[in-house]
Amino acid sequence: MFSVVVVCQSPSRPRLLPGCRTHTLTNFGIFIAFQKIFTLIVCRKSKYVVVCAFLGTEIQLFVNRLDSVESVLPYEYDVFDFCKDEKEKRPSENLGQVLFGERIESSPYKFKFKSAATCQPVCTKTYKKDSKLDAAKLDFLKMGMQLNYQHHWIIDNMPVTWCYDVEDNQKYCNPGFPIGCLVTDGGIAKDACVINAEFNKKNTFYVFNHVDIKISYHSGESEGWTGDRLVAATLEPKSIKHAVDKPPSCDNGSPMEVPVEFKEDVSITYTYSVTFVENNDIKWASRWDYILVSMPHTNIQWFSIMNSLVIVLFLSGMVAMIMLRTLHKDIARYNQVDQEDAQEESGWKQVHGDVFRPPRKGMLLSVFLGQGTQIFIMTFITLFLACLGFLSPANRGALMTCAVVLWVLLGTPAGYVSARLYKTFGGEKWKTNVLLTALLCPGIVFADFFLMNLILWVEGSSAAIPFGTLVAILAMWFGISVPLTFIGAYFGFKKAAIEQPVRTNQIPRQIPEQSFFTKPIPGIIMGGILPFGCIFIQLFFILNSIWSHQMYYMFGFLFLVFIILLITCSEATILLCYFHLCAEDYHWWWRSFLTSGFTAVYLFVYAVHYFFSKLQIIGAASTILYFGYTMIMVLIFFLFTGTIGFFACFWFVNKIYSVVKVD
Repeated sequence: MFSVVVVCQSPSRPRLLPGCRTHTLTNFGIFIAFQKIFTLIVCRKSKYVVVCAFLGTEIQLFVNRLDSVESVLPYEYDVFDFCKDEKEKRPSENLGQVLFGERIESSPYKFKFKSAATCQPVCTKTYKKDSKLDAAKLDFLKMGMQLNYQHHWIIDNMPVTWCYDVEDNQKYCNPGFPIGCLVTDGGIAKDACVINAEFNKKNTFYVFNHVDIKISYHSGESEGWTGDRLVAATLEPKSIKHAVDKPPSCDNGSPMEVPVEFKEDVSITYTYSVTFVENNDIKWASRWDYILVSMPHTNIQWFSIMNSLVIVLFLSGMVAMIMLRTLHKDIARYNQVDQEDAQEESGWKQVHGDVFRPPRKGMLLSVFLGQGTQIFIMTFITLFLACLGFLSPANRGALMTCAVVLWVLLGTPAGYVSARLYKTFGGEKWKTNVLLTALLCPGIVFADFFLMNLILWVEGSSAAIPFGTLVAILAMWFGISVPLTFIGAYFGFKKAAIEQPVRTNQIPRQIPEQSFFTKPIPGIIMGGILPFGCIFIQLFFILNSIWSHQMYYMFGFLFLVFIILLITCSEATILLCYFHLCAEDYHWWWRSFLTSGFTAVYLFVYAVHYFFSKLQIIGAASTILYFGYTMIMVLIFFLFTGTIGFFACFWFVNKIYSVVKVD
């Protein structure tokens, strides 16, 4: 392995060399974060000062955890009894990588740049039928093949991909490849066994014990700089049975079979071949493109955006009609009639003395709104940074790390919003309010996360968070987030309560009989439909990236959908709020929060549909983990959307009652 630190400038005047254009601040930030797995190859240039610091001569291949679409439980590379690196190195991992269960380590597959190798042996694993330990190891390997567990290899911080043809002559590049595959006792070839007609023996596993690795590099000779850069790494997995007492041969060998029933000794020899190909069509800065382009999602994404925009235009038209026509007429009429005539009027003006009456359970509502504000700001900043390219797939774990750090640092706005609203509601138990804001929702999320972690720990999964990381998360929560929440609450209680445009009557007004559509529950259920309609296509790709281990990179689309969701939640809540006030129902505080927050219920229903229709997950542990993590997502989304709807409605109600004359 070699890492390279490059200084590219002219002695007479500082400027970057043509071959060093990709060394922007972002790329060097990624380089520093992953200096242990980066293998940039750049060499000298005459007339300029270029420093190349080589720490070795080998290209190091790293391995990551193995995962499966049929199980939520990822496992470390070493658990499957593959060949191990004698001098194992583990690059330091950031918080996001640890939370996602990534476990990167060096592999025994070592080769030199531009030195092709053919059928090189790595190691031989022998399983004795009389040994219980060997039987357990082989059974675990078979389980991995049966559930289609996938390797994830890394060269130069690039995933080593397995590219193959799919329908319509499209090529798909998978950032993983399977351990092996199974032909069932009925002769059905499962998963990757369909790629080879020789995989036809019933009740037999086939191990992919050989890989043909092809590394593409970009040469700088034609561009005036000397050196090469790695721009792609692909492989083709093969199953080859090697003779135990002879040098391995990879030419036309029979496949490596492992019977389902362990009746005789099994020896598996792991080998590899590597070739180097010059490809100057791929620039180093765009070397991820061949992976991302192979995912045919762009047309569907544009359809999603157009679908969402139609909903937004429909809602905007409705709201504009209410604002410009109905409300304008109402205000003009209310301001012109005499007080005696007003008594006979009906409509939203008649509840002016009750519309700002504090809601029941005002403490809980203010706590939810404080937490929702924290989540909203965190989501906005994270997506904005992702759009700028700071949180790309090349920067592993950066997205989760950024989100967690932002959430911790945004305790102040949560405390401020919660305290200010609680004071406006007339609450006096400020200590309880601050404690609940700091501890209630994060405590629910942490308790759920801790229970899921216990299951992962019992199952021996690599996704189990180490005890030290759990302590670090608790330290960030209680040492940073909670004090910041207290500071925000201090300033919130210190400020005066939000002044309402009309006085509240001492005696509550009786609410007239409501029609079916203006009753609370039907209105809340209807309110979540339109916001969910804007996001459900994007939601499919997000769930795919989480549970089907597909790469998610379209943050521009996601940010646009975020803005559309913000507008849709606001407009849908304002629309329903106006209808309820016209029906003289002044209980809008909780209703505005729950109307848009009900989108989270539709998200949960969709997650259940996705589980049964799209995923192939089997096993009680994986099912519990799926729904456990889904509940965390649903709670966060509930607070997020509910907060948007509440503040939109709060602004609307304040606005309309501030422009009408009340005696």
